[in-house]
Amino acid sequence: MNYLDRNEFNFKPSEKVVNAIRQFNPETLCFYTRIYDEGKKSVISVRLSEMYGVPEEQVLLGYGGEDLLKNSIHYFLTQDDNRTILIPQFSWWYYNRVASECGGDTYMYPLYEKEDTFSYDVDEVISYTNRIHPRMLLLASPNNPTGNSLTSEEIGRIMENIPADTMVLVDEAYASFVSCDTDYIAPLVNKYGNLIISRTLSKFYGLPGLRVGFAFIGAGHDQFLSYCNKYLGYNRFSEAVALAALESEEHYRKVADEMEWDRQLFKKELGGEPGFKVYKSVANFILVKYPSEIKEALQAAMKEQDYKIKFMTDKGMESCLRITLGRKEQIQVVVDTIKRVAKAIRG
Repeated sequence: MNYLDRNEFNFKPSEKVVNAIRQFNPETLCFYTRIYDEGKKSVISVRLSEMYGVPEEQVLLGYGGEDLLKNSIHYFLTQDDNRTILIPQFSWWYYNRVASECGGDTYMYPLYEKEDTFSYDVDEVISYTNRIHPRMLLLASPNNPTGNSLTSEEIGRIMENIPADTMVLVDEAYASFVSCDTDYIAPLVNKYGNLIISRTLSKFYGLPGLRVGFAFIGAGHDQFLSYCNKYLGYNRFSEAVALAALESEEHYRKVADEMEWDRQLFKKELGGEPGFKVYKSVANFILVKYPSEIKEALQAAMKEQDYKIKFMTDKGMESCLRITLGRKEQIQVVVDTIKRVAKAIRG
């Protein structure tokens, strides 16, 4: 089966990752980490602190980005009477689910379709936040499923103009596929105590099965850090593999660059077809609007070839496909199948 529906990694892990797995000493698992005796969370948080220039105590670790998201929302929505969270209109359904788990009240701010992209209206995000005054504001950059992102300047403008007691979580799970700039993270986190920037090894580093996420938080949240951190440390096997992935930037950058071929193929082959629209994406997936009348035939054709793509069901996106950017031969099959089915339906 070719899984192109969950934004996983259809390429090979780096040689350093493979070697870390092969050379891992199982006896290491017989003992807890000792780095906690030094007041550090993990060898991963130490390495991330060095890479991003953020103090180690402000580095969060989790069981994937999902864990960081859940911990943040559950904690901050239950500390006082304000249980309101503001999320993007078209975004990961899980945001709303996590908020509902702890009795949160979810409000949505709009994303706007402009030509071949979606975008945030930063002024409107600021206006919504000041009017609703949520306990949390969630920004996704890049956003899933629309594939658009915010600039560091836009994040800074939002932070500068909203209430200081609104915690802002920027979900950057899909960051780094187009831009390798991370220099903005430390200055933002150092300036704004109410900011969390969350990332993961699941997407760019292609290790969703490893379940390692990380984030950076502004200073002054000792109680939240205690809530999140593990007293006896983290999975030592995952630590070893994660370190190898973090040292493999060149390998994963090459893979990310190869995905541009996929984007261009969609644009070239489907962009001009009747009823289709290919949206810009800075993530490892692409959003494609398609003629709804081909849906059943396209689902059948994909299933016949053992391919899975995401047929969106979110309100306002019922005629869209979200397709993970995979290997060239996979994407060629997907594009050819879509064109063949569309041509057959049109007659």
